[in-house]
Amino acid sequence: MRPQTLVNRALICSLFAAALCATVRAGDETPAWLRQAASAPSPTNLRNIPAVVLLTEQSVKIEEDGRAITTERYAVRILTAEGRDDAVAAVHYIKDAGKMREMRAWLIRPSKEIKRYGKDKIIEIAAAPNDVFDEGRVCLISGKDDAEPGAIFGAEWTTEARSVFTQFEWQFQERLPTLASRFTIALPAGWRADGITFNHAKIEPAVTGDTYLWELRDLAGIEDEPASPPVTTLAPREAVSYFPASGKGGLGRSFDKWVDVSRWLTELSDPQAGLDDALASKARQLTAGATTEMERIQAIGRYVQAVKYISIQTGVGRGGGYRPHAATDVFAKAYGDCKDKANLMRAMLKAINIPAHLVSIFSGDPSYVRAEWPSPQQFNHCIIAVRVSDDTQAPTVVKHPTLGRLLIFDPTDDNTPVGDLPEHEQGSLALIVAGDAGALLKMPVTPPEANRLERQADVDLQPDGSISVAVHERTIGQSAVSERAEYRRLSRPDYVKLIERWITRGATGASVSKVESSDASAEGRFALDVNFTAARYGQLMQGRLLVFKPAIVSRRESLFLTGSSRKHPVILPAHAYSETVKIKLPEGFAVDEMPDPAKLETSFGSYSTNYVVKDGQLYFTRTLVVQGSTIPVSDYAKVRTFFERVRAAEQSPVVLAKK
Repeated sequence: MRPQTLVNRALICSLFAAALCATVRAGDETPAWLRQAASAPSPTNLRNIPAVVLLTEQSVKIEEDGRAITTERYAVRILTAEGRDDAVAAVHYIKDAGKMREMRAWLIRPSKEIKRYGKDKIIEIAAAPNDVFDEGRVCLISGKDDAEPGAIFGAEWTTEARSVFTQFEWQFQERLPTLASRFTIALPAGWRADGITFNHAKIEPAVTGDTYLWELRDLAGIEDEPASPPVTTLAPREAVSYFPASGKGGLGRSFDKWVDVSRWLTELSDPQAGLDDALASKARQLTAGATTEMERIQAIGRYVQAVKYISIQTGVGRGGGYRPHAATDVFAKAYGDCKDKANLMRAMLKAINIPAHLVSIFSGDPSYVRAEWPSPQQFNHCIIAVRVSDDTQAPTVVKHPTLGRLLIFDPTDDNTPVGDLPEHEQGSLALIVAGDAGALLKMPVTPPEANRLERQADVDLQPDGSISVAVHERTIGQSAVSERAEYRRLSRPDYVKLIERWITRGATGASVSKVESSDASAEGRFALDVNFTAARYGQLMQGRLLVFKPAIVSRRESLFLTGSSRKHPVILPAHAYSETVKIKLPEGFAVDEMPDPAKLETSFGSYSTNYVVKDGQLYFTRTLVVQGSTIPVSDYAKVRTFFERVRAAEQSPVVLAKK
């Protein structure tokens, strides 16, 4: 599925600036709009801010035949060397639906020297670099190599397009402070436009005749805080739909209700889910040994996950970005993108009489999709909902008002098996694509116990403070997914180095002798066994006291909320952790001091520790359960205090004394 592209200038600049070294001409005049933007003073209360956006605007003119002529302008003042990454202009367009008319840029140095970047400095790339073929394109002009603190970079471009939709979305800023941001749409006589504002109080447009203007000024920067929501949840954005005059049909689609979106997507996808003998035979072969409904779904899910992800996007401007390729073709060629894989799974399930539906979702921000604006443009990903009986139990089953129980699954994420759902999709609003029965549903959120890490550490502590340790970890759910992703992504030497860095965070100077991993991905489980030694882990004081921390190995998901205040909510994913450390005490020593057990209980999480000495061994246990939740800024002190007390408990030492 093709997303509505939100181009991240800093990311694109970092990827492509090396390929762009502009030779520019001095002395060219800048346009009046850029001179006006450059005259605006920067806010005086900026700290650690690399750049300030002086102006970002999009102006759309809709012609009687439905063509959209769009002009965008962008101006930024560079404040630091790091801010040079923002001296880049990037525009997305779709080749089969439109064209780039013009693109220009300028750089105003602190000395007032002007440099101009013309069409010979434009780099054009695929909008999705991992696609084999994609009609979505991005044009870039970068001033990074010429920019310096105090410089102003500005760009202007014009595109022409004929969209399948009569809808636009404008994000007023990214993370930088923005002095002026506006979206304008000019319509033919008798047409109208409506807007819905997200992440901000409603913005009423300034209307002049048939022209609508939405504008915000003096937007503060959006600070990137630990565990904060994505910028798409924090930055103001306007969703605009426009409607032709009465009697003007065939000029693009708008949607009054979510069921309208479902009907349209169903029209595109249903014809693509047909079967042939080869595909049906493969589905029956895969499930021949399965004895339950869940086992049949799992067998097909594993097969589809293994289908290579390759995206070939054509006809995007005519809805092709939402239409999967025929399941028979995807099966024969053994590759496809997210909607192709979901559609293939749907067809294979149909072959064994299990109904399923495509699901449109936004991947990356569970809060992105809003119920108030029925639009397929809110989605950038496609997964599947499988209709299951009461016999199939999983934390990713939701109840649809007419379709019944639906098992939600992402066939594209090969790290997450059937019965689980990627964390960044949990809790999202997603559209079940089922014709008249289609509905926007909240995706499941798996409970902490479904995302659990269990650890056992056997420790041999010597009189000189050295230790020999065997660590055994077992993870399930999304806790296993994060482990599995690292294991699959890295080479064996790099994976071992990653484990060594983790071990030495808790045991300085540790020497790792064994790293063994076992990935039972079909069951959603991952196992890790590590052996290591560390000299002088415990501190021997005056020859008679031995001091050490029983929490030898750090937790993987530690959250450090060090700021005294907070601007944005804290996002806590659901997970659970338990550990038992069995420490063999050295001969001739006995426990002299032990920390008091800790017990913390809050609405969003609980934590406990305990210490027991038995038969010459110290047993240290700790458990942490975090509920999936969004903590408002008003409760920041509570969540910060909770994790501070957790860290303090894990730093508490045990003191042994020589007998």
